[in-house]
This record gives sequence, structure tokens and C-alpha cells, in this order.
Amino acid sequence: MWTRSLSTSYYRCFGCRSGGPKVLWRSHAVRTCSAPALPAGRITPLQAVNLWKRHFEERAVTEPELSSQYIIAHLLGAKTIESLEQERLTEFLSREQTEQIWKLCTRRLSRMPVQYVIEEWDFRDLTLKMRPPVFIPRPETEELVELVLNDLQMKTEMGVPDKMEPTCLEVGCGSGAISLSLLKTLPQLKGVALDQSQDAVDLTRENALRLGLEDRLEIHHIDVMKDAETLLRLIRPVTTLVSNPPYLFSEDMASLEPEILRFEDPAALDGGKDGLKVIKQILTLAPQILSSYGHAYLEVDPRHPPLIRQWVEGNVDRLQFKEARHDITGRPRFCILQKEEVKQGPQAGSGLRN
Repeated sequence: MWTRSLSTSYYRCFGCRSGGPKVLWRSHAVRTCSAPALPAGRITPLQAVNLWKRHFEERAVTEPELSSQYIIAHLLGAKTIESLEQERLTEFLSREQTEQIWKLCTRRLSRMPVQYVIEEWDFRDLTLKMRPPVFIPRPETEELVELVLNDLQMKTEMGVPDKMEPTCLEVGCGSGAISLSLLKTLPQLKGVALDQSQDAVDLTRENALRLGLEDRLEIHHIDVMKDAETLLRLIRPVTTLVSNPPYLFSEDMASLEPEILRFEDPAALDGGKDGLKVIKQILTLAPQILSSYGHAYLEVDPRHPPLIRQWVEGNVDRLQFKEARHDITGRPRFCILQKEEVKQGPQAGSGLRN
């Protein structure tokens, strides 16, 4: 599987994901921008790449060269410019191809993220459909999946009893990146995914169907903050709970790049004053969601692990903070917690209700 090198610098705030005001993203509108006129004559893909790179630079668009390359490669049916033969890059574009390039690059000129412009992006070994305002998965979340996979695979190798069939609940599924990546890698795993956004639920369902994983993933439109009782009625205890929840500090929301402010759902990003509003709710419910010795995995802000440890120790029974893991940049990014043993006997079920 190819790997895209487009960074997510315009997504970051203190190294975490970002978001923006509701008033801006809900219309999904592309702002009118001054695009260069269509060329009078025919041009090649390489000429188009260079032309749009310059125009993106003039308009201070983030990562102008990569933006131009990805959009034009996509229109030519490729993942990257580098994957195209030199002969194709120097052939003249048709008028229709040129017009389509101008249309998509004008969207990027409005600061629409490339992922939304080309309507797809890779997450680990999956190519997922993308569209606003559904949260775009970041590289840190690929690390979260690797962490969960390593633990689950280790348990599988050690032997898991039938009564503890591996099941996973994802809170805040967005495009379905986490759940679908886990299911793709672990054929024995079954999952439940939920999100407060109907747009996210619809996109996760679409991606599950495209990947042939719909039979192993239940998808629900549930707001964990408002519909906790519905959630607890819906599922039986699962062995794994995983979430990349809203964890941005509210005060940081205003300092985000236009790509975020105009297009992504702030509800998937703003974690409240201390970034812990949704995280606390998830951890409050975790002892009722997890089976005995089940684990919860969270992606959080680097400032959060000590706060989460202290809060759990003082407020949540039967849940133990195990450790914080660092991301590839060396920042404490992931929290692992475990449900303590329940003495009233084993809990049955696959984690899913029929």
C-alpha cells in the first residue's frame, strides 16, 4: 500500500487534532476564490502541477506542491505523481481533464483539505471515502490502531476462551477508520461503532460496505454524552473499547488553520474547557461497557495523561489507569486503562445484541 507524504501540519494545535466554529462548517460551501483562467491552449499534467503550485503559493495555501500533485494525480487515476509514468505526465490533457483539474484545485484554493477535494484518503492499509464535515483521521490515530492491534494479537496468540470472543466498541467513529482497520486486520474480531454525527455514521457505513466489512460491524447514531442509557441497553460487555474522542481545549479552537475552521465538524474536536468533557463520560461508562479485564484505549492531548489518571482514581470504580504511551514524536498521546475483575461471575455474550 502506498503512503502519502502530505503532512497534517494544518490540522495541528499543540500536536493534536483541530476543529472550528459550527457556523462555518455546516454549509460545506466552497468560498469563491480567484482562480487562474483556463489556458487557451493544451497543457500537460506537469505544467498543470507547476501552474497550480505557484497559484497556491501566491494564496498562502498550505503545502502547495503536494496539494497540486495529489489533486492532479487523482484526476489521472493514480495515488501520487511519482507513481505515474513520465510519458503520461508529458502528454497533453484533454479539455475535459483540464476543466476538472481547475474545478478541484479551485476548491483547494478555498482551503478545503485535499482529503475532501479528492474525496478519499489512506489510513494504514485502507483507502477510505472522505467528505465534509466528517473528521479526517490523522497519523497519530494510525499509531493508536497499531497499539490496539499489538495487544489484541498478543492475546490471540496466548489463546482467548470462547466466552471472551474479541469484540470492540469504538466511540466517535468518524469515517470508520479505527474500527474498519481493526476488523480488516483481525478476522476474528467483531465491532460496534457509534458517533453523534449522522454524517459520520453514514460515511462509516459506506466505507464498511466498500470494504466488505459490514457484516462484522454494527453502526449506530448515538451521542455518548446524551444517550448513555441507550448505549448501555444496546450492547453487551466488549473486550476492547477504543476512542479518538474530542480532546482539543476549547481555548485553542480559535487559533486553527482555515482548513479546519471552514470544513471540519467542531463537535468531533472540541473537548471543552480542559479537553476532557467527552473523555470523562467515556471513562465513566467504561466499567459497564467492558468485560472483566477488558481494556480501554484513548488518544488524548499530551497534557491529559496525568489529569486522566488522577480523575479516574478519584471518580471511577473498577477501572484502573494502566499506562500512557508516547507517539512517534515522543509525546504522551495514548492512555490505556483496564477494568478490574468483577467477582459476580463471568459475563457472557459476543459483545453484540442480536
